[in-house]
Amino acid sequence: MSARGATRPKRLLFVQTQAEMAGAQEISRILGDGLSRPGPEGEPAYDVHHLFLYRKSAGCDDFPNAHFAARERPGNPLAKAVFFTRLALMMRKIGADVVLPFQHYGNIVAGPIARLVGTRRIIANHVSAPATISGTVRRIDRLLGLAGAYDVMTVNSQATWRDYMAYPERYRRRIVHVPHGFARKTTTLDKIAARRQLGLPETATLLGTVARLHPLKRIDLAMKLLPGNPDLHLAIAGQGPDAERLHAVAATLGIRDRVHFLGERRPEEIGILLASLDVFVFPSEAETFGLAAVEAADAGIPVVSHDMPVMREVLQVDGVACALFADAADTGAFEAQVRTLLSDRGEYDRFATLGRRLGALHSLDAMVASYRALIEGRIAGGQPRHRPMPAEEAA
Repeated sequence: MSARGATRPKRLLFVQTQAEMAGAQEISRILGDGLSRPGPEGEPAYDVHHLFLYRKSAGCDDFPNAHFAARERPGNPLAKAVFFTRLALMMRKIGADVVLPFQHYGNIVAGPIARLVGTRRIIANHVSAPATISGTVRRIDRLLGLAGAYDVMTVNSQATWRDYMAYPERYRRRIVHVPHGFARKTTTLDKIAARRQLGLPETATLLGTVARLHPLKRIDLAMKLLPGNPDLHLAIAGQGPDAERLHAVAATLGIRDRVHFLGERRPEEIGILLASLDVFVFPSEAETFGLAAVEAADAGIPVVSHDMPVMREVLQVDGVACALFADAADTGAFEAQVRTLLSDRGEYDRFATLGRRLGALHSLDAMVASYRALIEGRIAGGQPRHRPMPAEEAA
């Protein structure tokens, strides 16, 4: 029985590394919102809290019950010691019954501390692409998983599941595949009204992308579509450490007037951005799900994505691809796929129609129900869930 008493709802604590509006934070936001409501079978609502190791932007300031262990990432050893002490005290004070850390640093930092402060159940979440995880962090996570620091570890795609197939069985048996759900990003505004609200050119052919501005997202490859195509503009929503370099790339390519940096945007604004676009481009080389691309396709905006297995997995309906794929590093090939959509109305409409079916495939309600079962201990690990792959990949 919780120390807060039998009449109190079970308390959940979502832990993210940094406070900013990116894909992992969006997932914990909508998941927390779903779990804070009663379940469909009369299951009780949970008392949901969010804890961020440090604050990078104001994007998560209005999360309900938000806590920040530090205002910035700790640097020197003394700052780190103070940080870990403060984090442990905060987690103990919050007194969560279940802790759900996300991303690699969230897992290896909050998981052990949750055990130290007596948390009953820990559900770690592998939502970081392998390319973003250092060898040291991966080894720490492996040791923690083998030692039982996590009760369950979720993965959000079959591709992510495969990243852990070589791990010992004692680690793998705790893994559960919970496909991402998502909140649909829609608006009542038409394309012109959406562009006016965002200050975007009303008559241009507009490509767009949504991403944390990080080198692995390779936004510069989307920018390279513009120099030989004076009719194209590119809208970019997001913030991050690669921003300064991307501004310099735009200047070097001579396209600064056709690249529109919109900064970090609230979830409700993403629907407005998507409504303003003609084609969504996604050149990222490191994903475990690719939430932004899935949201765009579901909004009826055809997607051209970098060709990698996880994107073919999530951007398909009944085994049929609902996006076009190319090696984003091959500018000619990536451009050809964009031109296919812009020049062939039939193909454009076909992909827009297919994409709108993704909401049923990546159900938010199903994700919330799966996490509710994990929280209550009704799902065991070790079993991935399989979906048909697009026909061209299966071949």
